[in-house]
Amino acid sequence: MRILSNDFGGYPYPMQLARALAARGHTVCHTYCASLQTTPQGTMQRRPDDPAGLEVHPVRLDAPLEKYAFVTRWRQEREYGRKVTAVAADFRPDVVLSANTPLDAQGLLQSTARDQKAAFVFWLQDVIGIAAERILRQKLPVVGSWIGKHYVRMEARQLRTSDHVLMITEDFRPILRTWNVPDDRMSTVENWAPVEELPLGDPASDWARETGLDAAFVFLYAGTLALKHNPDLLLNLARQTVGREVDGRPVRVLVLSQGPGADYLRERAAAEGLAHLDVRGFKPFAEMPEAMAAADVLVAVLEPDAGVFSVPSKVLAYLCGARPVLLAVPTENLAARIVARHEAGRVVAPDDEAGFLAAANDLMADADLRARMGANARAYAEATFQIDGIADAVERVLTDSVDRARATPPSR
Repeated sequence: MRILSNDFGGYPYPMQLARALAARGHTVCHTYCASLQTTPQGTMQRRPDDPAGLEVHPVRLDAPLEKYAFVTRWRQEREYGRKVTAVAADFRPDVVLSANTPLDAQGLLQSTARDQKAAFVFWLQDVIGIAAERILRQKLPVVGSWIGKHYVRMEARQLRTSDHVLMITEDFRPILRTWNVPDDRMSTVENWAPVEELPLGDPASDWARETGLDAAFVFLYAGTLALKHNPDLLLNLARQTVGREVDGRPVRVLVLSQGPGADYLRERAAAEGLAHLDVRGFKPFAEMPEAMAAADVLVAVLEPDAGVFSVPSKVLAYLCGARPVLLAVPTENLAARIVARHEAGRVVAPDDEAGFLAAANDLMADADLRARMGANARAYAEATFQIDGIADAVERVLTDSVDRARATPPSR
């Protein structure tokens, strides 16, 4: 098959899947947005051992994506759609697999696939329309609600008219049913992290020694701090740990992020004299093993409204780090269920600040608990994140979608 694998966010796991599919003899063109500023992207360059059938095609916008300027962002997302459809038109795929893509761009790519008689598989990572409606309703009380409903309708239509919807959690199935997506055109393959690319790092690496992290007890937050996250939880964690030590090591709260949330924390740390709240930029994905190895606890947060509709990819990467995870996410979220079920950390509701700080205290107080939870996390990752089985499942979906589109294309 000729497969166009499109991942707007440039995350490492779709890149790993593209490599795996190309290694099976498929011709794969992997596209992503190379103009993001507030998303930590994976290693996207071709490697010497990559299969000959793999092409990596960065899509660059005329300017860096303005994530928090709504009108500019809307224009840039449509620009991405036009540019990625031009790649698709040249590549002429048998099937398009598209993930993490803004709906305006996704619609353009879906239309191009239809025009080229290619199957289109909507890789559903997040129910974007519902999230957009919630955010726009808050930011623009009158017109925002109308625009948000427009995006809900747009997403529902795109999902209905896809040849298949590849979901990352069964939690999406009920809402898709209400949008009249047939059950036989829905499949679930849970997300993963490329565990082979995240080996256990050295807690005393050169970077850890240079930054003094090797002599500290470290809470680490790494990844996006966007509108669906609450930086105040990290700020209050820093406030609670002023002057605290664990086994003679001073506590530090390290944030590796960019964007408004990171800027806010940096400003509050300076204003309140929280010298142990250390806010830095993103660390390259290839360097994440040493960052996680330097930490004692890995932290992730998600807003209550996210519910089941967003599964933080950072949590899946954290599970590879052999460190306990401290999550403030809705307890019904798949990431929360994984961590709780496998005893890989502590989970509290995102609006339970007292519970969040109490869980942090529990983890600081018990080295055996931290070691056991960290070992459980890594064991889960090694057992679950094997790319061969994942590629098997995705390949079946792509093959069936091509066969279905050629035999009885769905009503568009």
